[in-house]
Amino acid sequence: MSIHSEHSSYREKLLEHIFIGEILKYLWSRGVVDVEFLRPEVDNGGYDLVIAYKNVTRYIQLKATHNESKVREQMVNLRLMDKPSGCVVWVVFNPNDLALETFFWFGGGPGERLPDITGFPVATHTKGNAQGTKTARPNIRVLSISKFKKLTSVGELVEQLFGTLPCRQPPVIDGEATDEE
Repeated sequence: MSIHSEHSSYREKLLEHIFIGEILKYLWSRGVVDVEFLRPEVDNGGYDLVIAYKNVTRYIQLKATHNESKVREQMVNLRLMDKPSGCVVWVVFNPNDLALETFFWFGGGPGERLPDITGFPVATHTKGNAQGTKTARPNIRVLSISKFKKLTSVGELVEQLFGTLPCRQPPVIDGEATDEE
């Protein structure tokens, strides 16, 4: 058993922290320091993370696969359509060092709801019931990779999330960045 499957929950949280860190690092480089990150206490709203900046609040269902994975589809919760600016971010990472390499995006523009996914195939449970039948998951839809937009940088992802950002640099005093303006 590989470390990735044996410690998948640990890896999932670690990737979430790396994801948040990369976005914060990019925003910092643009002089943006007034962004909020929130996590739901329970996982039933269709999202894993909330990022708010100015008048845009993004509800994100975060997915991750490593760059050697054969996965070409993701399961998306219908409840994400009920959230303002709901979106799916699929992160592709290097399995050796967990570096984020590529992103796949599914969502509307800043302030827009998730595109309608009700017409996509209904997901089934991965394991069968007592009779061996894989029953339907009526609130989950399957989206193929072809429905996602490929992004090659954190900057492209942030632009999808919030639109074009201001071109300010963090303030510098005596060679050190500060949070004062």
